[in-house]
Amino acid sequence: MNIHFWGVRGSVPTPLSPQQLRVKLFSALQRITVDDIQSDESKQKFIDSLPDWISSTVGGNTPCVELTGKNGEKLVFDAGTGIRVMGKLGETPADFHYHLLMSHFHWDHIQGLPFFDQAYNPKAVFDVYSPFADMKDFFSKQMVLPYYPVTFSAFTKHFNFHVVEPGTPFEIGGLKISCMKMSHPGNSYSYSVEEGGHKFVYATDVELNSKDFVYTPERSAVFENADAIVLDSQYTVEEALRKENWGHSAFCYAIDFAAAWKVKRLFLFHHEPTYDDRKLETIFESAKWYANYISGNDLEIFLSREGMELDL
Repeated sequence: MNIHFWGVRGSVPTPLSPQQLRVKLFSALQRITVDDIQSDESKQKFIDSLPDWISSTVGGNTPCVELTGKNGEKLVFDAGTGIRVMGKLGETPADFHYHLLMSHFHWDHIQGLPFFDQAYNPKAVFDVYSPFADMKDFFSKQMVLPYYPVTFSAFTKHFNFHVVEPGTPFEIGGLKISCMKMSHPGNSYSYSVEEGGHKFVYATDVELNSKDFVYTPERSAVFENADAIVLDSQYTVEEALRKENWGHSAFCYAIDFAAAWKVKRLFLFHHEPTYDDRKLETIFESAKWYANYISGNDLEIFLSREGMELDL
């Protein structure tokens, strides 16, 4: 399995602001020396030495994660604004067949679909999966005047909708998929994908609580011993306490959850739109320290970034 991150922000798209860019430039200039500008090689070495929060950005697109199976199956988790970028830069499947797995239908998870080029390709086929029976209706309602000038009927006619049952695995090609209901206003669903002895989990928009740590066969099937989990970690603890019942988790709760279920790699995801790259980097450093404190080297921590890839 290859996993590619196209959108990692939560709630609303968050482009880099002019002020944030100036802070990055000023911070870089504070670190530069005469030796760093002697040659193209030294300039590149200087750039590579900068902290990620200065030299890069996690990105501002809302959730979209692509998974490609070894036989070419193309799974797309959610259709936030990241799916528009996937349409511009991603690799189109040879058979133009996409499998879209929806966690839920809040706006930040569907708003990119009207801007996804392949949705208008008459040769493209979309199979959409979720436990929500009204999937087509939810997509259609954002594509009406005065909100959008093109209706859902302009898409390829090959849109097929499949209602899945949490706790009942299903297969797409050689991929085994399980689904689990999570705590989020209006409900949200996590998915696990298994292939060749490896397990990947997508678990966005989750407000973790004590029941999520309780063993059940269904919960074990989705989370236990996963090779990697993409997990909602939108808040600091202080903010999570202030925003109880908003449907999102603090990064340390995500670490506790991943450690409890013996997950190998945790990707912090659904970043808070008010957090800039510097704050996210600070959270990342704290997360690595905390993970090492509670689990040693058993759990690796990553900060989800646009363009990041993972092979399992």
